[in-house]
Formats: sequence, structure tokens, C-alpha cells
Amino acid sequence: MSHTRTSLLAAMALVAGTTGTALLVGQAGAATSAVPCTVDYKVQSQWDTGFTAAVTITNNAAAKSGWTVKWSYAGNQKVTNGWNGKISQNGADVTVANEGYNGNLASGGSVSFGFNGTYSGTNSVPATFTLDGVTCNVDGGGPTDPGPTDPGPTDPGTPSGKANNPYTGAKVYVNPEWSAKAAAEPGGSKIANQPTAVWLDRIAAINGVKGGMGLRAHLDEALKQKGSSELVVQVVIYDLPGRDCAALASNGELGPNDIDKYKSQYIDPIVSILSEAKYAGLRIATVIEPDSLPNLVTNAGGTPTTTDACVTMKGNGNYEKGVSYALDKLGAIPNVYNYIDAAHHGWLGWDSNLGPAVQQFHKVATTNGASVKDVAGFIVNTANYSPTKEPHYKVTDTVGGQTIRQSKWVDWNQYVDEQSFAQAMRDKLVAAGFDSGLGMLIDTSRNGWGGSARPSGPGPQTTVDGYVDGSRIDRRIHAGNWCNQSGAGIGERPTAAPAAGIDAYVWVKPPGESDGNSAPIPNDEGKGFDRMCDPTYGGNPRNGNNPTGSLPNSPLAGQWFSAQFQQLVKNAYPPLS
Repeated sequence: MSHTRTSLLAAMALVAGTTGTALLVGQAGAATSAVPCTVDYKVQSQWDTGFTAAVTITNNAAAKSGWTVKWSYAGNQKVTNGWNGKISQNGADVTVANEGYNGNLASGGSVSFGFNGTYSGTNSVPATFTLDGVTCNVDGGGPTDPGPTDPGPTDPGTPSGKANNPYTGAKVYVNPEWSAKAAAEPGGSKIANQPTAVWLDRIAAINGVKGGMGLRAHLDEALKQKGSSELVVQVVIYDLPGRDCAALASNGELGPNDIDKYKSQYIDPIVSILSEAKYAGLRIATVIEPDSLPNLVTNAGGTPTTTDACVTMKGNGNYEKGVSYALDKLGAIPNVYNYIDAAHHGWLGWDSNLGPAVQQFHKVATTNGASVKDVAGFIVNTANYSPTKEPHYKVTDTVGGQTIRQSKWVDWNQYVDEQSFAQAMRDKLVAAGFDSGLGMLIDTSRNGWGGSARPSGPGPQTTVDGYVDGSRIDRRIHAGNWCNQSGAGIGERPTAAPAAGIDAYVWVKPPGESDGNSAPIPNDEGKGFDRMCDPTYGGNPRNGNNPTGSLPNSPLAGQWFSAQFQQLVKNAYPPLS
């Protein structure tokens, strides 16, 4: 039995915007005001028994290297969890102290934090706030503070105040850097206006590398694109310690034991930026750590696909700790929707993999501070080529009384495409304890498989192999092949709610960005040479010892690959118009 893996490109070159990680607004050195501090306390969303609040403190006195804010509730409000501040409560009294990354508060500067809470009866704004013991003026409540029965404009009825499906009724962010590269290619103008994800593949990408856009710059651009509409920004969280333990092309910068660095230098700054008050109106969909947890299921012991690196990561627990930490911290932000990477059908589609994968996902979502409430859904086919739907055959077909599952291509898998796999996985995840509103995403950026090689109907009813090979639109040599696949095409365009249980078809992998280099290339990005990107390589157990089917002359993962982009446009399905 083959247990195959997904491609994980690595890097999208994200580049510089503003620097720093504290939630600071305003200019240092502002003139000291007669009012020592002001408070903006807003109830962002509210339902029958709970609410989400955002608080901004402006310091008009001397600069501070640390701060503490206090207030008392007149009612029975209780803070349940918060972000960007260390929050404690004793009876009606609430105390919030700075985190390590946002303690500096300039004269004239501001800092923001937020929290979820419960209440009954009324939920009035506290009357008095203090900053380091000094009473502040209050500027809170008002018309943006919803009443007890008003869930707020972005809440269609979920207790968290979040949208059931963030993609419904929303535009999706078009990355101007990718769009410009696409538009410069022949035929690229036909897709240059499509939304793609922003990849944060290293710490430096948060503030930007090589002169381009960092996370804040992307979010600021998203605000411009948003206008008066709802808008989703897609951000890939991708820098775990010992990243991509079953491959080399997208290895990362952090060593297997760098979990503290991952938390403090990678996740915490991202959380700080995404929590800023000016971005509260954006819907931010995060794709959590592609290629990580599935590797613990299939490549960390007891199978021919095992690697020493994956054994190490399973043993030290840092994939689990890192993903749990990301879910916990990001999930606490009211407008963030976490989607955990769940590989693809050609990796986890066997019962021996799917059941353990669901258990692995549930474990990570319920330990180390994380909760299933931190998970909006899962994503399949990230940066891979598996078709959304196989139109000409299904897994229950037979030829001459034999199930096609015994064909060489299907290899006893329970699924032949991503949509059936995603819907089945969703059912199993809900049964395991995830929320019944769980949504799935499918990356359709490069799984169209159009062009002259695309079958127009079912294959011949001769043998199971003849039937499957003649029917399948997936023209790869093996479903375990993942690097810069020859013959691939642009897939379904990004679409909200295309099928039951599917939140959206999305383009997480930006078309035209390489999966890895076809020959060794020295670099300072931590990316190795993976033979699965070499078109002359004869394969390994993860692809059934088959040729790789990779395109020649490919650059480092994440770098622009013009020849691949032009192939994807040529073989797009549905065809481009």
C-alpha cells in the first residue's frame, strides 16, 4: 500500500512593510496631554450569554516600558479568554498587563487588546479605567456597541460572533505581488485578478523580505480592496520547527527543537499584527502548518515511508505543540478563522490513515491550550494536484466483477478525488468532537488537468487498470508525485460554498510558484534539494518507486517558474476565457 504525501512549496516572497510587533498606534514623542490617558472600550459582538470586546488605551503621559490597565464591572461579566494582554479577574475587578512584545507604550502611543466574556442581564461599559493607577477618560460604547439581542453585522447566529462560512458574501484578497507576475506572463491577464494566499514561510516574511510586502502591508492593501464589502484575507502559517520532515524542498529555518522561537518570534508577532483594531473588519482565514500533522500519521514510524526527521518530530512533540499554540493564539482573535491542513486523498484516503489522522487532529485541537472552538475547518490538497472531482469514474465502479480499488492507481484507497475525501473527512471530524458547523476548503489552484491529454469519458471496460487509467483526468504517473507536475492545469476558480460542507474552493498555492528546485541550488532559505523535483529520478516508497513527472529547470520552492505558469494556463480546466 502506498501512503503518499503532498507537495509543500514553501515560500512566497513576502516583503517589507512596517516593522515591529507591538500593537502600537500613533507617534512616539507626542505632546503630553492634560488628560493622562484615554480608553476606547467597544463591544464588537454580543449574543444572549456572551460577548467579544476590544479595548484601546492611549497614553498621553510619559513613555512606558510596561503597563497595567484595570476596571470594574457593574454587572456579572466574566472574562473567559483574551489576547495581546495578560488578563486576570477577581470578582468584578479586571486587570490587564502587557505581554512581553507590547510593553513599550510611547507618549501619545496606543495599545490594543481584546477578550471574550460571558454575562447575563445587562452588559454596560465599565465606568472607570486606570492606567498604572491613574484614572483615564473613557470613550467607549456608542453606536458600534450592539445591544443585548443584536449579534452584530458579521454574526449570522454563531455563539462566537463569527460567520458560519467566512467566504459567503465576501470578496477575497488579491495579492498585488502575485497578480503583477501573473499579468506579465502570456495569457496571465485572464487569471491575474484571482485571489491567492499570502505565505508566511519564515520569520522575516512577517515584516517583508527583499523589498516587498510584509503582513501589515498586505492587510493595509486588503482594507483598500474591502471597501464597504466583506473581504477574506488568506494567510498561510508555515514555519514549524523541523518543518516538512518527509521532504527537503520546503524545509524551513527552525531546527527540530526551536519551539520557543516559533512561539515568541513567529506566532506571537503574527497574532499581534492580526489583532490590531484597524484590521478587525477583515475576515482572516489562516491555513495552519501544511504538511505537518499528516506526516506524523504516515511518515513517523512503522511504514516504508518513515523518515528519521519525522520520527524526531513525533518524538519531541513540537509539531503538536506548535500547531496547538497557533490554534490557541490565533483562534482567540474574533475575526480569524483557522483551517488546519489535512493533506489530500492520495495521502490519507486509506482507512488505516484517515482514522488515525482524525484522532491526531482532535488531539492537537484539544491540548496545550487549544480548543475545537479555535478550528473553523480544514483544508485539503494544499499545493497539490489531486482533482477536485473525477468526472468519469467513481471508487465504487467495477470492471468484470472486480472493484477498481484494486487497480494500480487507486491502490485500495477509499477515494479518487478531493471533494469526496473532504466531505467524508468532515463527517469523521464532526463525529470525533469537532463543531457541527465545520467547513472544508479545497485548494484548486493547479488541479484542473485540462488540455489535449484530458479524457473525454470513461476508459475501456477491459481491465481495472485500463478502465481507471483511461478515465482519470489526473494524469500524474503516481498520486504521490507532488513537485512541479508536468501536464497540470489551473483548476476551478475560487468559489464560496460550492458543495455541501465545503466553505470554498481556494487558491492557496499561487500558480506559477515553484514547488522545489530540480537540481541543487545554494540558498539561505533552508531549502534543500529534493529528488522528487528531479525529472530524472526514479522515485522512492512514497511514490511507489515511480518517476517523478516533474518539470525540468525549476527554481527554489516559492520562486517564480514561468514555464510552469504557462503550462498551467494552457491546461486550465474549466478553460480560461
